[in-house]
Amino acid sequence: MAKAYERIADDLRQRIRAGEWGPGERLPAETKLAEDFRKSLPTLRQALGVLQAEGLIEKQHGRGNVVRKARRPVTRTNERHQWEKDRARQTLEERQQTGATERDTGLTISDLVFSAEFKEIEADEDLAEAFGVPVGTRLLERVYRTRYREEDSPFNVSRSRLLYETAAANPDLLDPDNEPWPGGTQNQLHTVGIEVDRVVERVTARPPTFEETEELELTAGVAVMVLRKTSIDTDGRVVEVADVTLPGDRTVLEFTTPLVRW
Repeated sequence: MAKAYERIADDLRQRIRAGEWGPGERLPAETKLAEDFRKSLPTLRQALGVLQAEGLIEKQHGRGNVVRKARRPVTRTNERHQWEKDRARQTLEERQQTGATERDTGLTISDLVFSAEFKEIEADEDLAEAFGVPVGTRLLERVYRTRYREEDSPFNVSRSRLLYETAAANPDLLDPDNEPWPGGTQNQLHTVGIEVDRVVERVTARPPTFEETEELELTAGVAVMVLRKTSIDTDGRVVEVADVTLPGDRTVLEFTTPLVRW
C-alpha cells in the first residue's frame, strides 16, 4: 500500500504533467499544499523530495518549489558502436556531417557546444589492470564535454584514455585543437592501423560528488550512472578505456540484443 507522501507525490506529478504548472512556474506554498492534502508539513516535504529526486521540480532560493524545465534527453544505445565503426572508414566529408552525440540527442552539429581537455597521465592500479599494462604506463587522457547550446550543463563528462604510444603514432591525436574529431575514437584508432573488434560496457550507479552535482546541474537525490567502456581490437588488446558520467535524470540506456533464430 502506498504511503501518504507517495500518494501526494503521484498527485502532484500527474498535475504537473497535465500542465497545471508549467516549466518555471512555482507550486503553491508548502503550507498551502499541506493544508490542501490534509497532511503534515514533513509528509508534504517528503513528497516534494521525491519529485526533486526525479528532476521534475527544484527548490529555488526566494521562490520555493518550481517546475523544472525539461532538459534535452539522451538515449544511448549499444548499437552506436557499430554505427561508429561503419563511419570509421568513410571520407572526411561524410564523417563531418554528424556524430554520436547528435545521434543520441536528435540535435544537429550547430546545436552543440563542445570542449576537450588533454593531458598525459600515468596508469594507476585500476587503469593498469584495465589495459593489462604495468602501473605507471603513460596514457593520454581526453576529457570531453558536450552541451546543448540552449543549456548550461553538459550531457555527460567523458574521460577517455589511450595508451600514449598508440596515440603518438599519429601526432594529430595529441592535439585537442583537432577535436571534435570527425568519426570519433574509432576513426582515430583507424588512422594508426587499429580496428576495434568489440566494446565492453559496464554500468554502475552512485550518488554524485559535489563537483558532479554542480557541473551536471543535478537536483537533490538524482544519482549518476558511470559507464566504463572498454574497446578491444582485433588482436585482443585493450585500446581505449573510457569512464562516462551520465546524469540519471536525463539519460536512457537502451540495449538491443539480436538473438540467433532457431
